[in-house]
Amino acid sequence: MRILVFGRTGQVAGELQRRCPDGWRMIALGRDEADLIQPERCARAVLDHEADAVINAAAYTDVDRAEDEEAIANLVNGEAPAAMAAAATMKGIPFLHVSSDYVFDGSGSDAWRPDDATGPLGAYGRSKLLGEQGVRAAGGSYAILRTSWVFSAQGRNFVKTMLRLGETRDSIRVVSDQVGGPTPAADIATALLRIAAALHAGVGQTGTYHFSGAPDVSWADFARLIFERANMKVKVEDIDSAGYPTKARRPANSRLDCHSLKLKHGIDRPDWRSGLDDVLGEIV
Repeated sequence: MRILVFGRTGQVAGELQRRCPDGWRMIALGRDEADLIQPERCARAVLDHEADAVINAAAYTDVDRAEDEEAIANLVNGEAPAAMAAAATMKGIPFLHVSSDYVFDGSGSDAWRPDDATGPLGAYGRSKLLGEQGVRAAGGSYAILRTSWVFSAQGRNFVKTMLRLGETRDSIRVVSDQVGGPTPAADIATALLRIAAALHAGVGQTGTYHFSGAPDVSWADFARLIFERANMKVKVEDIDSAGYPTKARRPANSRLDCHSLKLKHGIDRPDWRSGLDDVLGEIV
């Protein structure tokens, strides 16, 4: 099977390359080959490469900066995926796209279902929602995978930030009123490859799915376990979101209902604690 991936060095893109099954061929395009601020180039890349499925693992992910660069975020997260999906439809191949819990407003305490009404709080969430709408409008075989709190041994993420801060501090204040499912990038990559194979074989169902690690946890409790598993004596002090102001509002409730992914593709929520141990082992 031949997979075309947009993204080369990001967390999910990197794990896709590491987990490419034997006998498969994967082409990962970096920014030099397909810059997502040029959607037409992305579409052309899909048309020019021989592939059985396309996975978009590239994105604009700076949530706060997006408030000042919404036009750029919309190009990268919105218009580029729409162009890729349209080109994949022209070629008759499935298109897989990684989205975010930020398409919801984070209200309540129930886990968000794929068909729940969206309501992004900021520019980043609006750009991700724009991308979802473009992928669906393309009319082809697709899978949108909404996920949350991604971490790995590569790139920038909460786990690496906590480890870095823990090297010079004996206590740290962390938000405790935002709850979600930390998700190892390795598990996201594995899920994407499995869905791609199913869609290519004609046995997988097109749609929007949720995929996040279990169990759900607050950022503060996530930090505690990071320090515990890393054998770092760092005290975590709970604070509310008001005590850690950011330019962009974050969803308080990032819980995702992943039942439909289990039902239609047989993919369970991963235990992020096991993934955390793997990541810490790799970093060490």
